[in-house]
Amino acid sequence: MKPTLLVLAAGMGSRYGGLKQLDGVGPSGETIKDYSVFDAKRAGFGKVVFVIRHDFEQAFREKVLSKYQDSIPVEVVFQSIDALPEGYTVPEGREKPWGTNHAIMMAADVINEPFAVINADDFYSRDAFEVIGRWLSSDERKPGEYCMVGFRVGNTMTENGSVSRGVCTTVDGRLTKVVERRAISFDPEHRITFVDEYDNDAVKYLEPEIPVSMNFWGLMPDYFDLSKREFNRFLDKYIDTPKSEFFIPSVIDKLIRNGEATVDVLDTDARWFGVTYPQDRQNVVDRLAELHRQGVYPERLF
Repeated sequence: MKPTLLVLAAGMGSRYGGLKQLDGVGPSGETIKDYSVFDAKRAGFGKVVFVIRHDFEQAFREKVLSKYQDSIPVEVVFQSIDALPEGYTVPEGREKPWGTNHAIMMAADVINEPFAVINADDFYSRDAFEVIGRWLSSDERKPGEYCMVGFRVGNTMTENGSVSRGVCTTVDGRLTKVVERRAISFDPEHRITFVDEYDNDAVKYLEPEIPVSMNFWGLMPDYFDLSKREFNRFLDKYIDTPKSEFFIPSVIDKLIRNGEATVDVLDTDARWFGVTYPQDRQNVVDRLAELHRQGVYPERLF
């Protein structure tokens, strides 16, 4: 059974200042997600599911989905603030949906096979898709056995500001802990630093080779039921906190600690890039153009 690619595309990209998921950055106007779909198909994925918002469905279908129709099956599901379990209502003051793991849950009715999860506005590279595609295509996978592509933090940085990353701890190639770290950036000596909110916001250092999560997860269908359970627990605790979010790394971390899941960390030397800040855009355009010149991608993807 071929795995499915689940693309999280419901966010607006507040720091970038627009709907960056529709921004053409390739030589022929390709979006970053076009490269993900192309690489996924090349790596053996059989279907793509996009999680979007209702309010930009028409533009998304016209500008993005239309180009895939003769290449790979595509479905669309919707994330909304009122997509809550029975018995819960949206509290006053809530303005945004409930985070990345909530977005995953929106695809429960259309995915019944192993699947990978990615962000729409991140470029992950051909190698990363091949690595996770091989893992998900194995007939030996069982419920509770998951994976993630472990990018090296030094390969995921931007020169234009700070980023947040899920910093991973591993033992024998398996994830034992993932902690969301904020304000990761280069210091004047180009060392990688972060602000440790669990230690009075002390500034600490990260080695460039440390694996981090870029939200490139490989999951089994049982993850949907586990997510529903954890989302109810999350709501019971945080529903009245306006900015609380139900993040993928938080759920994964809890399942590992409970002994309900194992997560293989798949190494790659691929370099992530994306448009986190407006200043990043030209760098993305230049790097994609170079990949086309090198023959990694054809003149036109679709």
